Amino acid sequence: MNLPNKITVSRVLLIPLFLIIMMDPFSWGEWELAGESIPAAHVYGALIFIFASATDWVDGYYARKLNLVTNLGKFLDPLADKLLVSAALILLVDLGFAPAWIVIVILSREFAVTGLRAILAGSGEVVAANMLGKIKTWTQIVAISALLLHNLPFEFISFPFADIALWVALFFTVWSGWDYFNKNKAVFTNSK
Repeated sequence: MNLPNKITVSRVLLIPLFLIIMMDPFSWGEWELAGESIPAAHVYGALIFIFASATDWVDGYYARKLNLVTNLGKFLDPLADKLLVSAALILLVDLGFAPAWIVIVILSREFAVTGLRAILAGSGEVVAANMLGKIKTWTQIVAISALLLHNLPFEFISFPFADIALWVALFFTVWSGWDYFNKNKAVFTNSK
């Protein structure tokens, strides 16, 4: 397994740590930030989530720079993103920070695209994420990070950045899902 793929696997391995920290098993108390109180576990969990998310850029950078792009990497990288984002979104619903219906739409798109990727892989085609898919992923990461951090630092000026970011992520999620299916519709129209 090459370096970029090891970085991708590390992203997956950070998911349980992120979830455990967010459950606040050690009762680390509260942080006062910008006049707002936030559970310390949410700050630590958000930092782990942001670090894990940043490894998406790092593995891609090294894969391209060192010419180590592989089919395994094309498969693992979007899977790692989906697992991390899905875990965080489900946690946000549990915490009451994200509406369940938005999370259901986002996760439905992820399952549908994963299914389409499996069909394409069955015909020997491994499809890497396109630019719209990358924008979708990063808008989701920004929204999740803002929600995990309780909308700080925007909370003290009463600007709902985290909520707006979640709506932007929803928009790009739906758009990129439609685009992915539209570009690959021949797999359905040519099937027997």
